[in-house]
Amino acid sequence: MQIQKLSQQWLTFYPRTKKVEEEVEDLTAEERRTLERKLKKERKKEEKKLMREAGMAVRKEEPKKLSGAELALEYLARWSKKPNEWKFQKTRQTWLLLHMYDKEKVPDEYFSILLDYLEGLQGSAREVTMQKAEALMKEYDSSDTEDPGLLEKCERIRKVLQLLS
Repeated sequence: MQIQKLSQQWLTFYPRTKKVEEEVEDLTAEERRTLERKLKKERKKEEKKLMREAGMAVRKEEPKKLSGAELALEYLARWSKKPNEWKFQKTRQTWLLLHMYDKEKVPDEYFSILLDYLEGLQGSAREVTMQKAEALMKEYDSSDTEDPGLLEKCERIRKVLQLLS
């Protein structure tokens, strides 16, 4: 049954000859699978060609890919709202730890969740975060800048230091 179907598909693309029919019947299972894949590929090509000729666009809708920031904030929200569905992801945590002082990348509503998240921070991530926060605080204390963005950043650093100390 399958051999007949395969030989019919094959013959739609190639002229009907007794030799071709015999060759299809003599194929091993692996050769048949290979032939099926080739036929499928050729059919798709033919369909696309017909669609182009008919003036129809042949495009696949690609899903919108979220940025690292969106993924990290989604990760944080899931941790907060749906802990049973949350799963630890090192890359998301790393992104959050690198950008937590930037108000534009981590808005205030997420920063309060992030502070709760940081309470559970363990191991070297906790130690490194503390060290970086202390170093940034020393750096900003030594500068005499009255930049409002910098003051907000310092406030966030203080909150993180208070939490992790």
